[in-house]
Amino acid sequence: MTKTATTVADKACTQTLNIHLLPEDNTRLANLCGQFNEHLHQIESHFSVVINHRGNHFQVIGATSAIKKTEAVLGNLYKETKRLQLTPAMVQLHLQESGIEALLKQEKKPAESKAIIKLKSKPIKARGENQCSYLSKMESCDINFGIGPAGTGKTYLAVAMAVQALEEDKVRRLILARPAVEAGERLGFLPGDLSQKIDPYLRPLYDALYEMLGFDYVSKLIEKNVIEVAPLAFMRGRTLNEAFVILDEAQNTTKEQMKMFLTRLGFGSKAVITGDMTQTDLPSRQHSGLHQVVNILKDVKGVGFTFFDQKDVVRHPLVQRVVAAYEDHDRKDTHDRDN
Repeated sequence: MTKTATTVADKACTQTLNIHLLPEDNTRLANLCGQFNEHLHQIESHFSVVINHRGNHFQVIGATSAIKKTEAVLGNLYKETKRLQLTPAMVQLHLQESGIEALLKQEKKPAESKAIIKLKSKPIKARGENQCSYLSKMESCDINFGIGPAGTGKTYLAVAMAVQALEEDKVRRLILARPAVEAGERLGFLPGDLSQKIDPYLRPLYDALYEMLGFDYVSKLIEKNVIEVAPLAFMRGRTLNEAFVILDEAQNTTKEQMKMFLTRLGFGSKAVITGDMTQTDLPSRQHSGLHQVVNILKDVKGVGFTFFDQKDVVRHPLVQRVVAAYEDHDRKDTHDRDN
């Protein structure tokens, strides 16, 4: 990619940036732009810029910071067109603010190999500095916490790391646990045997496993007890050796349950605990074990913490704005109570 000089377009700090994407390839350029330029319209809307193009020459008009970010996204997406057919969803992932900040600081990015989880089925790439840091800490720390809002990849990346450890024979078992707490609803007595009763609580973990390993293979591994998906209560009294253990939705653990889980870890094992402190479903009189453990273990060697925020959300773009709105509302509520 080459670019020409930047010129001031008006007195309101709007600038024009001319970009040439190389090598010139009409098929890749059509892939980049999308049907009826829908990918370019996504980028324009996200950064409040105007993009004009003819062939491999692109002109971006907007605020200085916006056109620099647009340049980074266009360049990165054009690289992706060499091996991928872009979709609006892929473009949206590249538009995540945390990922763009990382693109603008490429010299400070973690090594590429550390930002990718290499599974037999497909590689899974970390997006943004927080996700890269999360992967690095899961490599180096035997107990790791991923804390932040929904859609930031906490559970998905933890499951991917667990699958990689299993495929590379670093562990012999995967153990995935969640507290069986309803999300603000009373579901009553569910029909079926024990497995059928607890499966709804564990469905997100199953979904990630099925995507990475396939339904049939996961079923075989569960039958052989290589993969165990169970409610948190089933962890009591056990010592988990040579296992990769994930506790999901940890904001719904009590203080006692959190301590119980953390003391299950045996030799050759790793534990990852994920949760969103803003979505606790415990009864009002019970305090979350996740809230407490941050203060208790923050200075303990070998324990890693990664805190995600709304900039790391990799779902529908509206989800990022919803999370930001709730965070703003909570800050105002706290300020009002303090005053």
